[in-house]
Amino acid sequence: MTNIGADKTNKMLLATEEDIFNKLVETDNPFRYLNEHFDFAELAGSLSGCYSELGTTGIAVEKGFKALLVQFWEDYSDRQMERGLKDNIVIRWFCGFGLMEDTPDHSYFGKLRKRIGPKRLAEIFHKTNEAMKKQNLFGEVFTFLDASSIITKTALWDERDRAIADGEEKLKNAIINNYTADKDAKWGAKSKTNLWFGYKRHNAVDMRFGLISKVAVTPANAPDYKVVKNICPRQGLVFADKGYDYQEADRWIRANGCIPATLRKNNNKQKNHDLDRWHSAIRMPFESTFSKQSKRARYRGRTKVLFQCFAEAIVYNLKKAARILPSLATVET
Repeated sequence: MTNIGADKTNKMLLATEEDIFNKLVETDNPFRYLNEHFDFAELAGSLSGCYSELGTTGIAVEKGFKALLVQFWEDYSDRQMERGLKDNIVIRWFCGFGLMEDTPDHSYFGKLRKRIGPKRLAEIFHKTNEAMKKQNLFGEVFTFLDASSIITKTALWDERDRAIADGEEKLKNAIINNYTADKDAKWGAKSKTNLWFGYKRHNAVDMRFGLISKVAVTPANAPDYKVVKNICPRQGLVFADKGYDYQEADRWIRANGCIPATLRKNNNKQKNHDLDRWHSAIRMPFESTFSKQSKRARYRGRTKVLFQCFAEAIVYNLKKAARILPSLATVET
């Protein structure tokens, strides 16, 4: 009888918590839309094998995954994420923690990211996109390829001074990893004056709603066209800027069953100015996808930066989906 009474009490407490959350979490909150349209338990299901030994015991895989999404959604540090779970009722509700339930401390999140790794997160990224495709958020007709900079450190004066002291003329890419903490990062340049030290994020963007369909990361000195084979779609017209105007890139695009819509360089004999103007007008509205993404590396090393880029791509797509899905539902009704 005691157990029965305890069970009834627990059910009443849960019902009360649900009522409190329903009153405090606004109906138009984007996290509500996500819970309604995405099965996060299924998306995070592949993480169960790597999650069982993580720091705080008893945290369900879905809760950890949602906390990771919120961290990148809000651009929180680990300590800010710890505080957010404790103090923010919406974050607590979305991640699945009860009002009186203990939440993990900051050390949990680093262990979580390490256990998941970029390979598993890439799988979740593709699973999330598949779920969005079922909701008609991807058109898979026009795709836009481009790269953007990720800065891992803004000043390298100490490293430069050490290199010069060793007899080097300057801190160039050939010797830079002998002096910097991030051994994978390199100098990149968009022009003689636009230089950065770090990486490149390479994205494929579906042009229906501007959602990211593929992601790759390279050192900053990698040529854009070399990455086409990693981010090219399997169908449709592929738009790209002049940095992709190479025969190798065209071959990869055609080999994937696509048609290149690359802006041609002025010295390309096949350049068609009218066609290039049309290509440029089509892709222009989607360039904001790249400009809005973070330009700084949260971590050191290409593997960790790749993890960051996949996490940011998932969150970017979910943010857009939370805005698009309600409007689509209104149109359908």
